[in-house]
Amino acid sequence: MIMEDLKVLPPDKLDEARDLIHQLTEKTLTERKANLMNSAGCLTKEEADELERIIEEGCEKIDERDW
Repeated sequence: MIMEDLKVLPPDKLDEARDLIHQLTEKTLTERKANLMNSAGCLTKEEADELERIIEEGCEKIDERDW
């Protein structure tokens, strides 16, 4: 539907749409990076060790019967 809408826009409006999409993309990327940085270091050493143990126990297994 968006592609159909873009097809009927005049060139100057396409430029505006491109700029708006670029702004939204950059804002989203900036927000995601900020959220990641805000959460970095939020676990205590004990919590991080426990999380690492859980991941290793649950994810680092090979099931020879699978695939």
